[in-house]
Amino acid sequence: MTMHITSAPCCWGVDDVNNPHLPPWQRVLSEAAQAGYRGIELGPYGYLPLDIDRVGTALEANGLSVVAGTIFDDLVDPANLDNLLRQTRDICDLLTRLPRLPKAQGQRFAAPYLVLIDHVHAERSLVAGHPERAPRLSPERWRQAMAHIEAIATLARDRYGVRAVIHPHAGGYIEFEDEIEQLVADIPAEVAGLCLDTGHLYYSKMDPVSWLRRHAGRIDYLHFKDIDPKVYAEVMAEPVDFFAACARGVMCPIGRGVLDYDAIHALLKELDYQGYITVEQERDPRNAAGSLQDVAASLAFLQSKGF
Repeated sequence: MTMHITSAPCCWGVDDVNNPHLPPWQRVLSEAAQAGYRGIELGPYGYLPLDIDRVGTALEANGLSVVAGTIFDDLVDPANLDNLLRQTRDICDLLTRLPRLPKAQGQRFAAPYLVLIDHVHAERSLVAGHPERAPRLSPERWRQAMAHIEAIATLARDRYGVRAVIHPHAGGYIEFEDEIEQLVADIPAEVAGLCLDTGHLYYSKMDPVSWLRRHAGRIDYLHFKDIDPKVYAEVMAEPVDFFAACARGVMCPIGRGVLDYDAIHALLKELDYQGYITVEQERDPRNAAGSLQDVAASLAFLQSKGF
């Protein structure tokens, strides 16, 4: 079993490129390398420059390779499709010009990946993690979202050879059990895979071990998080926006929260999962002073468990 642990800019609070408090991207690359990572995601569109020379030089200087790019945007609104396809072209063009990460024997699709996440919608954010209270898309709007995903994934595959993976995310319209099951039914495996996230599964009332097992045949890439049980109980008991919950510390370094990574490791070993796993810990970027210590602790914990 070959598993490579990588990092992502959201560990430094980088989710919204318009947030004025984001740390410089050069610092994120430097601290990821200092913590012991050899792979990293690009983060949201526009955070790392799309300039191959600037990014390539900085990655090489830090001994890093890119495992994935991300489209974290509105996947539902038909008026946003042109923007989504533009992001797909720009991200995939950069990804395919950077040095590639090694492909493990048995890994179905080589990195880098294009991670597709429906962004956090205002009407869903306050009920993130509450499947019984969250509004759902109408059948027509759901079909629009699926058509957008298929258009993005087909462009990435056919023009660039990049595998698209869909990431269910708290506060988006692909979050809960029923939505994930409908997604898997509607998007063929040859079009796109899944990037399941242990933290988002738990946050949204799903058992990560059960869901990783259930959809093992569709998982091409994984995200690992951990959840602070005390903060989680607090934010579930009151209306709290998802990113406000992250700012309050609902995500914690891996190994310090409620998720059972011994069971997750045993399952992935049983499934013979081969490939890449990215550590994430969403936070307010104004708290990024603790990021280096936290991402190093997460990596050390996972390595101690045999990942």
